Amino acid sequence: MRLDFTILRSAIATAIVFWGTSIGIAGRQQSDTPPMSDTYFKNVQILKGIPVDQFMGTMGFFSASTGFNCTDCHVEESGGDWSKYAEDNNLKRTTRRMMLMVNSINQMNFGRQAVTCYTCHRGGSRPATLPSVDLLYGTPPPIEPGAYTAQARGQPSADQIFDRYLRALGGVERLNAVQGFTGKGTYMGYDDADKSAMEMYAKAPGQRTVVAHAASGDLTWAFDGNQGWLAAPLTDRPLPVTPITGQELDGLKLEVQLLFPAGVKQALREWRVGIPTEIDEREVQVVQGTTANGGTVTLCFDKETGLLTRLVRFADSPVGPIVTRVDYSDYRDVSGVKMPFKWVVSWLNGRSTFQLASVQANAAIDASRFARPAAPPAPRR
Repeated sequence: MRLDFTILRSAIATAIVFWGTSIGIAGRQQSDTPPMSDTYFKNVQILKGIPVDQFMGTMGFFSASTGFNCTDCHVEESGGDWSKYAEDNNLKRTTRRMMLMVNSINQMNFGRQAVTCYTCHRGGSRPATLPSVDLLYGTPPPIEPGAYTAQARGQPSADQIFDRYLRALGGVERLNAVQGFTGKGTYMGYDDADKSAMEMYAKAPGQRTVVAHAASGDLTWAFDGNQGWLAAPLTDRPLPVTPITGQELDGLKLEVQLLFPAGVKQALREWRVGIPTEIDEREVQVVQGTTANGGTVTLCFDKETGLLTRLVRFADSPVGPIVTRVDYSDYRDVSGVKMPFKWVVSWLNGRSTFQLASVQANAAIDASRFARPAAPPAPRR
């Protein structure tokens, strides 16, 4: 069945985090302690003891693997009532059995997560059993440059690629001179009909807040240098302020640090350079590193310009890697350094486009801009 992003948008924020499965809200939490799946939602039977953001990401993995949207898997009435997501149906019961089956296969044969939902489903509701003759003799689909990469022979070192990247941006001295900036522009979710006003605040070495004034209410992505949150209206998300955790938080931290990239080489560990590939018919150099919590981040640099064109990061989940991709473009000069004015964030069941129109470097920014966002107001009845 076709993945219907119009339905999906009514159930999630078009943001960096993802969706939920056995949902029925059990309580509200206001502290910065990450809420857990089985304490915030009802009728969670297998995916217990994981943070809400990872739980939602797991739902995104189900969606990307099977091509189903939220109401395909849950009861039809769930589109307008969060409590309905807790109700059981045959598809949810089948999903639980499939998770147990896949876990058993991995434990008995691999000792690690080698088989996932996507291994068999590949975006379809039913696993394919017949080989595709067209695929056999046709052009194979592109491989996402983001899977685990080992150091390739004959490639430059990661240090060499990063040094070229920093020179392409304007050089370390000029980069260090920009200690913060504010920006204004537009935001558009995957299925939004119109663009919304957007503003961004950033401060070195790694703080950022983005506020999009969407039709359903403000969406806020905030990172204070250590902690991150997503705030969205209850019409879009069952949890109004979601703390970002674990490997997902590590990946977000690197995204923010890339706004002040002079220290990018120190941001991750175990840097390795893979075999070059192509993105949009342009050759890119692939550099991959490991986050503090074991997540994986891949950076793709245009071989001709040296500029960063893509970031792919993935975090573990109980059923498979939660992938987030950020594509950078429209580099412009700001106070002597190049900065991408456009970035597109794509994840397993949505996409958001951010476009800056103006940027002011070294603007004064109050520290409160990077604090935990307030919960959006409840929707009017």
